[in-house]
Amino acid sequence: MEMAGRELAEAGSWDIGVRVFNFSAGPAMLPLPVLEQVRDELVEWQGGVSVMEVSHRGKDFLAVAERAEADLRELLAIPPGYRVLFMQGGATGQFSAVPLNLAHTGASADYIDTGHWSGRAIGEARRFVTVHIAADEAATNYSTAPAQSALNLTPDAAYVHYTPNETIGGVEFPYVPATGDVPLVADMSSTILSRPLDVARFGLIYACAQKNIGPSGVTIVIVREDLLGRARPGTPSVFDYRAFAEAGSMLNTPPTFGWYVAGLVLQWLQRQGGLAVMAGRNRAKAEALYSAIDASRFYSNPVARDCRSWMNVPFSLARPELEKAFLAESSAAGLTHLSGHRSVGGMRASIYNAMPAEGVAALVEFMRDFERRNG
Repeated sequence: MEMAGRELAEAGSWDIGVRVFNFSAGPAMLPLPVLEQVRDELVEWQGGVSVMEVSHRGKDFLAVAERAEADLRELLAIPPGYRVLFMQGGATGQFSAVPLNLAHTGASADYIDTGHWSGRAIGEARRFVTVHIAADEAATNYSTAPAQSALNLTPDAAYVHYTPNETIGGVEFPYVPATGDVPLVADMSSTILSRPLDVARFGLIYACAQKNIGPSGVTIVIVREDLLGRARPGTPSVFDYRAFAEAGSMLNTPPTFGWYVAGLVLQWLQRQGGLAVMAGRNRAKAEALYSAIDASRFYSNPVARDCRSWMNVPFSLARPELEKAFLAESSAAGLTHLSGHRSVGGMRASIYNAMPAEGVAALVEFMRDFERRNG
């Protein structure tokens, strides 16, 4: 297997001579048609300038911004009464912005701890609120998501925060937690736009762009309007949701290039048929990869089967001493960025929206060939 996917590429579905299958967890691969459009428009976008060279308040860029929001609203079927913000600072910035905006000084908030990123959110929130851990999956080494019945929620919490998909551990909630009248907050950085979503069940959703939305630099926040205007005194204006909403996400100069590319990704998703179509593709990709792992004695996945991620698939080899060879050979075969996160090791295949089915098929083929030679 000198070059994974070459037969598929020669059939015309993927140009492996130009592009590898990039399994990076983020910044992640973008749809090839989007990259080609960016390439074609990079120097001469409208009127002989680049999109990076125009004012964010000019009519040309305002049209880009307005369409991006409209497309996002349509794709996610965002109901009335929600504002869409295009912010900066990534999910890490939102770890602070959420408590600053939703909890007054001295308030408490419920957090569900399912791994690395929920743990990071908890650590930052403790600077601003009293954190109550509603569930902690450390006992399973963060290989599970808690059942609804196991959540120890407090009725007077300012909000409930959870991470629907843990990018590093590959754990995904199989349900949306029910929190009653307490606003539900979700860090959807690595799962947003992978399937339809009932936005009305959430008080606030945030997601960094560099997985399913676009390049790094943009952070999407979808916030219920009644939660605006609650920022505590001293909150920096660039983190104040109401201030950002009132300024049309242009309180300061936004990351215009990232916003433009995100808009192209949203248009690409529309052309694919929307999120129901993407859900079918993503489920099929994940099932193909997990089936290959489960059918093997050479590979294993640590996550409980009922909460395996569609987007991030960690796996390990029965012979860890072969990891370097696996990574070197897979990269040479056009399958790149398969190394697991430095905190856990092993392998990880991130298969976001832009990863075609051919890429997963090529990875499965390589894995089987590597096992035949080394098992």
